[in-house]
Amino acid sequence: MDQRVAHYDEKMQKAIDFLVSDFATIRAGRANPHVLDKIRVDYYGTPTPIQQVGNVTVPEPRMIQIAPWEKSLIREIEKAIQMSDLGINPTNDGNVIRLVFPELTEERRKELVKDVKKKGEDGKVAIRNIRRDGNDAFKKLAKEEVSEDEIKDLTDVLQKQTDKYIKKIDELIEEKSKEILTV
Repeated sequence: MDQRVAHYDEKMQKAIDFLVSDFATIRAGRANPHVLDKIRVDYYGTPTPIQQVGNVTVPEPRMIQIAPWEKSLIREIEKAIQMSDLGINPTNDGNVIRLVFPELTEERRKELVKDVKKKGEDGKVAIRNIRRDGNDAFKKLAKEEVSEDEIKDLTDVLQKQTDKYIKKIDELIEEKSKEILTV
């Protein structure tokens, strides 16, 4: 692959990676520790990911258990979870915090699928913006005595990459939607 196209291909791959990590934070019916990825706990004045202040496990399909390394953090972790958009109230027994995920209603599942599709569309827009930036850069190459055929080849290759990544996003949306709608 031409180095000039590889740069944009790399950017498109990063957009896909971001979308995958974003989808991981959307909870389907099962407990997934990745829903905690964006939540930060105040650890001695520093916002710290929950995974770095305790042991996060999934003892049951619909429960996440957090065992803080320091008991004094239980209140801070609970506060961080309550202030997040997770929508689950944590419970603790003095040693561990438990998050019990309720079954999703049909209506909530449909809302989540809409959310997945919107995030997918945002990902497609990002891919198309990268393609546009690439095409603009290739047009500027015309001033640097690069043949029109070479520029057309570059834009064709970039379009093929764009199509590949758009198809990948459609597959990711389909996969996540199925996961959410599976009861």
